[in-house]
Amino acid sequence: MTVRRKALTLKRAFTLLTAAGVAAAGLTGATAASASGNHHPGKPLAFDRVATYPVFQNRPTGEDPTSPTVAEISAISEDGRTLIYTDALGRRIGFLDISRAEKPRGLGTLSLSQLGDAEDEPTSVAVVGKYVLVVVNTSRSFTEPSGRLDVIELATRKRVRSFDLGGQPDSIAISKNHRYAAIAIENERDEEATPPGGEEGDLPQAPGGFVQIVDLAGTNPAGWRVRPVPLTGPNGQALPALVKAGLTEPTDPEPEYVTINSRNELAVTLQENNGIALIDLPTGRITRVFSAGTATISGVDTADDGTIDLTGTITDVPREPDAVAWIDDHYLATANEGDWKGGSRGWTVFDSRTGKVAWDAGNTFERLAATYGLHNEDRAGKKGTEPEGVAVAEYDGVRYGFVGSERSNFVAVYDLSNPTRPVFKQMLPSTNGPEGLLPIPSRGLIAISSEEDDASVNVRASVSLYQLGKGTPAFPSIVSASDKHGTPIGWGALGALSAVPGKPNELVSVTDSAYSQTRILDIDVKRSPAVITGALSVKDAAGKPVGYDAEGVFARPQGGYWLAVEGASGPENALVRLDAAGVTRQVVALPTDVAAGLGKQGLEGVTATTDRRGREVVWVAVQRELSTDPAGTVRLGRYDVAAGTWSWFGYKLNSTDVAGDWIGLSEITVVGDRLAVIERDKLNGPAATLKRVYTVPMPDSAAAPGPLRVLPKTLAVDVLPALRATNGWTQEKLEGLTVAGNGEVYAVTDNDALNDATGETVFLRLGSSRKVFGRD
Repeated sequence: MTVRRKALTLKRAFTLLTAAGVAAAGLTGATAASASGNHHPGKPLAFDRVATYPVFQNRPTGEDPTSPTVAEISAISEDGRTLIYTDALGRRIGFLDISRAEKPRGLGTLSLSQLGDAEDEPTSVAVVGKYVLVVVNTSRSFTEPSGRLDVIELATRKRVRSFDLGGQPDSIAISKNHRYAAIAIENERDEEATPPGGEEGDLPQAPGGFVQIVDLAGTNPAGWRVRPVPLTGPNGQALPALVKAGLTEPTDPEPEYVTINSRNELAVTLQENNGIALIDLPTGRITRVFSAGTATISGVDTADDGTIDLTGTITDVPREPDAVAWIDDHYLATANEGDWKGGSRGWTVFDSRTGKVAWDAGNTFERLAATYGLHNEDRAGKKGTEPEGVAVAEYDGVRYGFVGSERSNFVAVYDLSNPTRPVFKQMLPSTNGPEGLLPIPSRGLIAISSEEDDASVNVRASVSLYQLGKGTPAFPSIVSASDKHGTPIGWGALGALSAVPGKPNELVSVTDSAYSQTRILDIDVKRSPAVITGALSVKDAAGKPVGYDAEGVFARPQGGYWLAVEGASGPENALVRLDAAGVTRQVVALPTDVAAGLGKQGLEGVTATTDRRGREVVWVAVQRELSTDPAGTVRLGRYDVAAGTWSWFGYKLNSTDVAGDWIGLSEITVVGDRLAVIERDKLNGPAATLKRVYTVPMPDSAAAPGPLRVLPKTLAVDVLPALRATNGWTQEKLEGLTVAGNGEVYAVTDNDALNDATGETVFLRLGSSRKVFGRD
């Protein structure tokens, strides 16, 4: 099927909680993805993040805090106050007290080594009454799959029963009447194995998977029983229903994810086979199997070339859904992550009665990522946003759908009052790799658990909580508009800010080396959230697009811009002057001795003044010390444009004793007769300590020869409380600062284009210049 793009009006693009700047997709044979709509009158408007809990804080006493620990799938106690999550890397399950949603409290963990073997891995978890059902993978190899279901009493954390599952399990679901549990026994393929006549990782790879039904008769687990539902014949042959559905390899079903409706009808995705099977739980009978089909999607980025280019097309790609959720008793929602052959970068609503597509997101899910600055360019040539999780729940009479992007670190929220016309409502930012989506309607909450954990770059797995309420959510603080073709302006890595002369409510930012081509972005701050309204490609002297590592930008009153360009080595650092069209007109090298003393961190901000006689002086900040300068003292550079000369002043940094941390400067801007700089550490999350703005007197002449004259600094504002007020993962790179023509002070974080970062951008409105700096 072919996706046709349709432009959005600016009014629609920036209405809060609608699909800002996202083009709606029309699909042949399916309803177009809706990108606007009003919430039910008088009902709560939005989910807002109230807490982010790093699960490494819930590890056993004495364990190395840098060892990997994750939160993948989560479940909630019947009173909605204890959250249980799986930690496959830690071989355990964890418990959180969320009685106060804004202050989750770790309640410790239960190691699977206490229940079986130290190498056992939990794959999923659910709650029935006072019991926690933990699905455990005990496989010795891909060809010898095994697993069990442990029943744990929540109050005592003691195992009261265990069931042999007969294969390697994946997900578990509980029926609404608590009469049944269903478990997908995947028996997953070995991606490095080569079946006869196939290629590496191909299907089939015996043994085939199946489904286990657990009859939860009564409240005592002693009376519970398991019964398998084979998805292949007795000798491993294909079942006629799977063959008729046209599955990829019906002798190796690969069941992935399960969900149960109010009729006790199970839907299970067969991801690698691009199919969905329906099973009647009371009888264990397979009632329908259908293919998830293919999609042709236009208007997406298909090349990881360092450029956000939403003009590509993927053709006849199998959807290969991962998670699945019943919207009601007829319609199913699937997250089309893709596996070995596919992935359509969106999600789909199927009519379970026919197996036909009732609605498809087309390119809109991918374009949401671009609009909100969460496009992951490193994944563009693969499966893009990789929607992996989907959940559906009703809050205050409104049915919501939640779809999680594994690679772009967000969950999109939709109103599913009409299952065949989903209405996008808002984006929930997450930490890296949102895996578990857990609606908790009784508390008005949704919990998102993330699976990526890398202590070396301080990217840690977490459980985030969001509360439904009437206020305006903190995220997003900045989005992008669509261009004249209706395509969202892709953006990220906002590493600098500058006011725009003559335009009091406009700023510019500039992208850095995260992208192959440098762009200057126009930002309208009169709107909330702030809106990126345009993008100017930066060009070399020959007029060809160029990629500078631009870490500072200044819009000149004379027209054009100054860029502070940081190089991989000292001599590559330079001042670059652009004309109004973005063409390079001048490159100013640093003095040889200064360039020789620079390491990887060089120029990190630029600003300028022009006096009444038209004499222009440019100021730059150097992020870290030169090798020839005293420890803890960095440089502020003064470049006299007319004279073509440099001189240097010193700035004394704060100190840190945290291993792997360092302190440096990230921005410089003129405030009256002073220079304001950002001084920050290299830490994020709960470890972040120093994110401050200081001012120093601005010298009115060149520095005298001799030792560096250190300028006295004065604290203007500690920005850390504002960064923590988002209740998310505290961002490391506070890198942009300016005073706009309207007299307000703005700051922004650099999201590193999602490289070793959550990808969330925080655009801060710090108040008036008088409030922040004590002057207009």
